[in-house]
Amino acid sequence: MADTSPPHLTRRLILAGLLAAPAPALAAKGQVVTILGDSITAGYGLPAKDSLPAQLHQALLALGVANVVRGAGVSGDTTANGAARLDFSVQPDTAVCVVALGGNDLLRGVEPKVSRANLERILKRLKQRRMGIVLAGMRAPPEIGRGYARDFDAIFPGLAKAHGAAFYPDLLAGVSRNRALNQPDGIHPNAAGVKVLARGLAPVVARVLKARS
Repeated sequence: MADTSPPHLTRRLILAGLLAAPAPALAAKGQVVTILGDSITAGYGLPAKDSLPAQLHQALLALGVANVVRGAGVSGDTTANGAARLDFSVQPDTAVCVVALGGNDLLRGVEPKVSRANLERILKRLKQRRMGIVLAGMRAPPEIGRGYARDFDAIFPGLAKAHGAAFYPDLLAGVSRNRALNQPDGIHPNAAGVKVLARGLAPVVARVLKARS
């Protein structure tokens, strides 16, 4: 999840281009899902067709769910970055927001209580905006230190329960530490790995979309 993104203004212009689309045209294709995240969401190292937003769209279609999936991922973003750009990145017509942040906090050793506070800001704001929420958790590797790993891992289920958000326990389930499903850096999923992520996440997103239809 290394920060290879362009300067802040350029990133905003890129996101604006990705997010801009006529509302009536989108409505005809299904409800809008926005994935707020980092380089995993941004499709680091992959063509657009193999990115998580594109593959989640396909996985939802395979479940019979009409949808539009928008990627609102910025490489290198922490939970603090995501909270700061939330209103800009998650457009008003979003039905469900998948919150997939925390990996860069982990890599940088951010205190779990700080990450938790940032994610709570995000969830509270999404609830204020009356959007469905899927919180994707992450798991800290045990070698980072048992105390830190325990506190970090506890962030996600605790917040999901407290705010009534749908919970997907581990965004990287089935992919983490699997060389065959990751790019050479060992951090970012390859095209095959992203398909595993999308297939795991899709049923949870589908349930939240159905509850809002």
